[in-house]
Amino acid sequence: MADFYDILGISKGASAAEIKKAYRKKAIEFHPDKNPGDTAAEENFKKAAEAYETLSDPQKKSRYDQLGHQAYTSGGGQGFGGGGGFGGMDMEDIFSQFGDIFGGGGGGFSGFSGFGGGGGQRRVKGKDLRIRVSLTLEEAANGVEKKVKVKRKKQAPGVSYKTCPTCKGSGQIARIQNTILGRMQTSAPCTSCGGSGQIIDSKPAGADNQGLISEEETVSIKIPAGVESDMRLKVGGKGNEAPGNGVSGDLLVDIEVKPHAELQREGNNLHYDLYVSVPEAVLGTSKEIKTVSGKVRIPIEAGIQSGKILRLRGKGMPSLNGYGTGDLLVHVNVWTPRSLSKEQKDFFESMKTDSHFEPAPEQGDKSFFEKVKDMFS
Repeated sequence: MADFYDILGISKGASAAEIKKAYRKKAIEFHPDKNPGDTAAEENFKKAAEAYETLSDPQKKSRYDQLGHQAYTSGGGQGFGGGGGFGGMDMEDIFSQFGDIFGGGGGGFSGFSGFGGGGGQRRVKGKDLRIRVSLTLEEAANGVEKKVKVKRKKQAPGVSYKTCPTCKGSGQIARIQNTILGRMQTSAPCTSCGGSGQIIDSKPAGADNQGLISEEETVSIKIPAGVESDMRLKVGGKGNEAPGNGVSGDLLVDIEVKPHAELQREGNNLHYDLYVSVPEAVLGTSKEIKTVSGKVRIPIEAGIQSGKILRLRGKGMPSLNGYGTGDLLVHVNVWTPRSLSKEQKDFFESMKTDSHFEPAPEQGDKSFFEKVKDMFS
């Protein structure tokens, strides 16, 4: 998958103005109206728009610079991403979001007909809806299907539409505009019909001015394993419907992973604090610990030191792009009792002079900082 910077032909240090200029150049070069029937040009046009969508947004750009395409990829074909979703854009998305780049209000330029078939008509898209879904850490680790109730607008039963008399059904009105490329004929959505090419002919009772009514619907959302808080899924076509022959908007699902009582997440790795008693640390034992896939029992060797980190490989979080799984890092803490009976105190008093209880770190015993370094290597 090509790098977004390579697609636009810019460096990572490019300014916002340079990013916009580079995208405009690519968009003009590969615009469908300039390259009719050229599927390769249309694909390049979409790629340029996808790159610009991310790099023009400071938050998305920062995330992309850190994580690359793995932040914008998901399973299930639901167009996963930090905003609109990489790979989920179509031509209507591009013209509705970035039409101002071409000097018009969202349509064609330089005398081209604009997006759509048959005379340049654009299909209006319904508004996107946004919800927030909370997951447990286990659900985020294993993937889950959630059913949520969404109130979305749909075309009212019995509504009918007729051709807009202003634009004669094209959805566009033409105008002459001076741009940096010279005098150009541009097109903009018709103000009478909003670009749909149709207006209401018959409106049922209870419908709004666009012939839409609100209805509650249960939507099934497949959430891939490995998601994190503040990521977003896109369920195509489950936003508000559009009037006339328009296309439905999307349902944007913001993910929230609830804190776990025992496990802390750091990327794809998990951390677990394990406490053992002094006798257990001296004599050795086995302990049952929590993981995202169930409980496991691990051995604790005799003489284990506080601060020891045990790595359980593959017991962390799966990578969102499907490549590998993180580890579970078990931090061993030797618990020192705060109150002792007289007999217990006498015992430890007698041990104070015992050479076996004198600290004697070996060469292989690592310091705290070395352990931290190893943990992140």
